Amino acid sequence: MPLSRHISPDDLLRKHQERYRTHSGRKLSGAPCTSGRSMHVASPYINRYTAWEPIPKYKLPINGVDSKSAYQIIHDDLDLDGKPNLNLASFVSTFVEDECLRLTVENITKNLADSDEYPALMDIHSRCISILGSMWNASPSEKPIGSATTGSSEAIHLGGLAMKRRWQEKRKAEGKDTSNPNIIMGANAQVALEKFARYFEVESRLIPVSEESNHCLDASKVLDYVDENTIGIYVILGSTYTGHYEPVKQISEILDQYEAETGLDIPIHVDAASGGFVAPFCHPNTVWDFRLKRVHSINTSGHKYGLVAAGLGWIIWRSEAYLPKHLIFELKYLGGVEQSFTLNFSRPGYQVIQQYYNFIHLGQGGYRRIQRNSLANARLLSNVLESTGYFTCLSEIHRKKGLHKYLPGIVEDSDDPESYNAGLPVVAWRLSDDFKKNYPHLKQASISTMLRVKGYIIPNYPLPSDEADVEILRVVVRESMSADLLEQLCEDIVIVTETLISSDPIDMAALAHPLQRIQEESHFARAATSLGSLSEHGSTSHLSQTTKHKHGHYKGVC
Repeated sequence: MPLSRHISPDDLLRKHQERYRTHSGRKLSGAPCTSGRSMHVASPYINRYTAWEPIPKYKLPINGVDSKSAYQIIHDDLDLDGKPNLNLASFVSTFVEDECLRLTVENITKNLADSDEYPALMDIHSRCISILGSMWNASPSEKPIGSATTGSSEAIHLGGLAMKRRWQEKRKAEGKDTSNPNIIMGANAQVALEKFARYFEVESRLIPVSEESNHCLDASKVLDYVDENTIGIYVILGSTYTGHYEPVKQISEILDQYEAETGLDIPIHVDAASGGFVAPFCHPNTVWDFRLKRVHSINTSGHKYGLVAAGLGWIIWRSEAYLPKHLIFELKYLGGVEQSFTLNFSRPGYQVIQQYYNFIHLGQGGYRRIQRNSLANARLLSNVLESTGYFTCLSEIHRKKGLHKYLPGIVEDSDDPESYNAGLPVVAWRLSDDFKKNYPHLKQASISTMLRVKGYIIPNYPLPSDEADVEILRVVVRESMSADLLEQLCEDIVIVTETLISSDPIDMAALAHPLQRIQEESHFARAATSLGSLSEHGSTSHLSQTTKHKHGHYKGVC
C-alpha cells in the first residue's frame, strides 16, 4: 500500500530493481544470466530472495521457495506488528499457557463441524455449554441449548435471528404483518449488533446515551422505542466504550410492566461478550442472566475474559423452545447425523479445547483470582490518573458503589469488587476540564500518539453519536498486565502528558494514524461510502432508512 498520495514506493522499488538487473546483465524477467551477478548464492538467513529479487507479494511465485526461506520471510514481515501485550486497546486475550499450546498444536487440524470423526471433541464442546449454562444460572429443567461460534459477532447474529423468527411466527399465527421488524439497543452498541440489523433487514432503533445513563443504554427511554414490531432488545453487559454494565434487571422489570399493560412480550438478548466471564466471579450480586425470565439468550467471547486465543464465541438459549426448529439443519453426509444451527460450518476445534482446558485448570477459584486482579489493576490505574489532576475517568469501577463523581481524597480501600460500581476491568478517561482550560494547545489525541511511540496502543476516540464531542482514551486491563507493566504505564502517561505541556503547540493529528487517510481514500472506502449514500438517499427497501423519532434517529437497513 502506498504511503503517500503522490509517491508509490512499490513503483520506485520496481524501477530501481529493473535498473539493477539491466546493469548487472540480468534479463528483465529476473532470470539470471551467466555474465551477470548470480543470485543463487546460499545465505544462512534467506538463501534465495534479496533486495534485488523480492518474492512476489500479490501473485503466486513461479516456483515457490524452500520451507526455511518461506518461514523467515513471513517471520520478518510479522516482526512489524506491535507487541500483543502492549495493545491495550483490545479485549482479546494474548496469552496461552504452554500446556494449552501443546493441546492446540496436537489438535489444530480438527474440525468442530465433524462430530462423527471427532466425538471426543464434540463431547468437550457439550461440557463447555453445560459449564457456561451453570455459570449463568440456567435451569436444567428448561433444557438449555447452545453452541460455540466464530467470536461473539456470529453469536449476536444468531441470538437476533432467533428473536426475529419467533416474532415472525407469532405474528403469522395472529394474521399480522411481518414486514417491519425492529430491534432496540443503545447508541453505544458494538458494530456487531448493528451488523445484525443491517444484514438481516431489521430496523435498528438506537437509544441515545448520555453522562446520566453512564454513556450506555438509558433504561428510562426504553418504552419510547418499543412497539408491536419490536423483536427484542440487545442489552450489553460491559460497554465497549467505558466498561459499564447496562441495567439488565431494570430493563427486564420495565418490559414486565409493559407486557402487563399491553400484552406484548419483548425478549432480551444479553451481549455479555466481556462481562459473561467477569460478572459471575466478581459481581455475583448483579442479576443479569437466566435468573431473569425475560432473558432468552446470552452470548460471550471465549477469546476475551474467557482467556482463549482469538476466534471463539459462545451463545446459549435458556431453553430449546427459544431456538426455532426451522433454524436447525440436519446433515448426514459426514457419516452420522449432524445438527447445525450456526452461520458458519467448518471451523477450528482447538479453541473449544483451549476453553475447556481453562475451565478444568482454573476452576472457579482461578477465574475469580484472575478477574479480580484485573479489576484491582484497573482501579489502581484509574486512581493514579485522577490523582494527577490532569484526567477525569468516565469508567467507574474504582468508585465506591453508588458514587458517580470524582472526589479528591476519597479512595475505597476494599479488595472486594462488590464494594465498587460494577463493570469491566476497563479504564476510560479524558483530559479534565481544568486541564483543558490551562493548556488549550494540548490535544488529547497527541497523548495517544506519543504513547504509540513508546509501543503502547491506547486509542483516543469519540463517544457515541449523542456525545461525539467528547473524546476518551481507553485501556483494557487483561490478565497479562503485570504490576511492573502497570507501574511503567502510569509513569509513561504522566511523562508524555507533561512533555506535551512544556512543548510548543503541535498538531499531531497527521501522525496519529498514518494509514487512516489513505484507507479512507481507497477504492474500498469509497465503495463503502457509496453504499452508505445509497442507503440514505437511493434505497428501494420497504423499510425506512432513517426514521425520525422524538429522541433521535433510527438506523434502518440498506
